Amino acid sequence: MQHRASIGIVFSIVLIDMLGFGLIMPVLPGLIMELGQMSIDQAAVWAGWLGAGYAALQFVFAPIIGNLSDRYGRRPVLLASLTAFGIDYLLMGLAPSLWWLVAGRLVAGITGASWSAAYAFIADVSPPEKRAANFGLMGMAFGFGFIIGPALGGLLGTVGPRVPFYAAAGLALANVAIGWFVLRESLPAGKRRPFDWRRANAFSALRALGRQSGAALWYIAATGFWMLAHVVYPAMWSYIAIAAWHFDSKAIGLSLAVVGLTSALVQGLGLRFVAPRLGERLAVTIGVGSFVTASVLYVLAGSTAAIYVAILIGGMQGFITPSISALASRAIDASSQGELQGATQAVGSVAAIIGPPLYSLVLARFSGPGALAQLPTMPFLVAGGFSLVALVLFLRGFALTKAPPAPSARS
Repeated sequence: MQHRASIGIVFSIVLIDMLGFGLIMPVLPGLIMELGQMSIDQAAVWAGWLGAGYAALQFVFAPIIGNLSDRYGRRPVLLASLTAFGIDYLLMGLAPSLWWLVAGRLVAGITGASWSAAYAFIADVSPPEKRAANFGLMGMAFGFGFIIGPALGGLLGTVGPRVPFYAAAGLALANVAIGWFVLRESLPAGKRRPFDWRRANAFSALRALGRQSGAALWYIAATGFWMLAHVVYPAMWSYIAIAAWHFDSKAIGLSLAVVGLTSALVQGLGLRFVAPRLGERLAVTIGVGSFVTASVLYVLAGSTAAIYVAILIGGMQGFITPSISALASRAIDASSQGELQGATQAVGSVAAIIGPPLYSLVLARFSGPGALAQLPTMPFLVAGGFSLVALVLFLRGFALTKAPPAPSARS
């Protein structure tokens, strides 16, 4: 019961993190345009670089936070990160200039690195056969954040573009208070390892993990390319929706809520009842197939109804991350789960550094005056290509996992 309650708190921590992100998505384009006195295509480029800076700090701090959680436990790391998250969003709500907003997003990149500790917590308290389902709960929190956050942010944005920032700060600080009394530590003192700065970076962590399992490195690489594909949603959805479909903030919020709902249903229910019968290999393959299909349908969509059909088809992408994470965690020992999650998040952060500016430049090249062609949905096609690369890398890792051990020299 104690572990179940703690999983619920970690679920709420991830949910609050995504709620905060989702709350500001519908209003961030308008706030950037207001503070920078710029057009939507210029704001999209700024948003791309904001996303890159956010991810760059996650790349640096995710391995540090993951290693700190292996040394000091998951609880203090999670609560400290959530406290900083709340304070940061409060300060962003007060931003008097565009550069203040930039600084706030960079600090948010540090606090967002707490995902490595959250996923390590789930690995601590879950038996190997249930990790995919419990990792799916974290994905479900991500999905619910996309359901509630953008919809609520779109509504609050009608009051004022800064109101969603204050709401995100209040939710985060309230969750700190709850977590302080309810969250219990998941990593026993006997399973902790000394903190070593030499291991607290992505490159050293990958070397250490590679010595344990070559398959884990292929899974991490697959996760990186999948994140490069998936980041098109948080980075560009609002801008593509305005440029291609002429959505307003309410329509953006509603569409993102449906994206989150489909993801939550797949990860919360599908991973518990469907994926175990499919197995991780087929689940990931189906997920990538649904993402590619949806990407093509966004380009072809001629009506709002067609857009929502594409969203529903793309929902099965929710199988991907939890299935890969479960296989990777089973390949690594218990004392290195934080290191694994930190390295995975760091590699995902590299994808998030590259993805937002890349997709924003693609959008700028395929929309507005001087475009190569008027195709604002082009970023989805690029993302679909990256998802296919992720599938190839995953299948290579899976082949190593299933391969029989090499015969010894004595046999």
